[in-house]
Amino acid sequence: MINNPFQIIRDTTPNADIPRGATIALGNFDGVHLGHRTVIEAALTMAKSAHQPAFALTFEPHPRSFFKPDAPPFRLTDETTKLRLLAGTGLDGAIVLTFDAARAATPAQEFINHELIERLGVSGISIGDDFHFGKGRGGTPATLVEWGRQRGIPVHVQTHVGLADMPISSSAIRAALAEGRVRDATAMLGSPWFVNGTVIHGAKRGRDLGYPTANIRLAPHVDLQHGIYAVRVGRGGGRELLGGVASYGRRPTFDNGDALLEVFLFDFAGSLYDEVLDVAFIEYLRPERKFDDLAALVRQMDDDSIRARAVLRAAPDSFPTLGKVTG
Repeated sequence: MINNPFQIIRDTTPNADIPRGATIALGNFDGVHLGHRTVIEAALTMAKSAHQPAFALTFEPHPRSFFKPDAPPFRLTDETTKLRLLAGTGLDGAIVLTFDAARAATPAQEFINHELIERLGVSGISIGDDFHFGKGRGGTPATLVEWGRQRGIPVHVQTHVGLADMPISSSAIRAALAEGRVRDATAMLGSPWFVNGTVIHGAKRGRDLGYPTANIRLAPHVDLQHGIYAVRVGRGGGRELLGGVASYGRRPTFDNGDALLEVFLFDFAGSLYDEVLDVAFIEYLRPERKFDDLAALVRQMDDDSIRARAVLRAAPDSFPTLGKVTG
């Protein structure tokens, strides 16, 4: 876990509190995957050369959520999770701009003039080759390159990043998780995909079956494949890591209710209610299924636990690098 101070700048941040001259990495950064990290690394390199800080410039809510409020995307990272990942990259901070009707209507050149020149006074920009900004997505990497050429400001455009025959994108990672291809998602992210949530009270059936679980309600648009997973769980912001097996789904043996994440921690005793946990998905074990009786369910849970322990022993002892975020 990274503990360096990480500054958050928002629309409401007074200009006097904004460090001018920073290099910025510009993007939505959902997932902060390997493609995003190449954009960030370029910004860090430029910042070091210019002896300036490096910031990510991103938007909240995700623009797709604004344009399609009735069908928001499966976000790989909510705002806080995204900022924790960005804080773990070595950046000095993040500029989080509210994406609303006014920002959606702002022409690209006006965005450049107001945000990049007047407010931030940027000394360099790094951007992916497929990122667009401004009204009607009128701003392109080429727009920034020409602007930078005229002003003597370096603009790095990162070409698309892929792994073998697997192009890396947030959309590709969402598709992998929806299909249970956890290893593919991990490869594209550079570390396991994880969720963060508060442990809530459940029906407490697991306790009666010998498998007490920590229950976490995920966002309604999380399109993760329902089933059983080997997981690593971080407590205290990731300072303590525990292995476990988790079910994500609707509990067809019992109630077919709303989707719920239920995590059984290995070699742990104690209460986790109201505690905030990070749950990283290491491997998809099997689909969710309905059992005819509880004895059959318990036998399967025993087998799931054995398999999950074996997966965790064989898997790299990796967990996302996270920074502390306040504000």
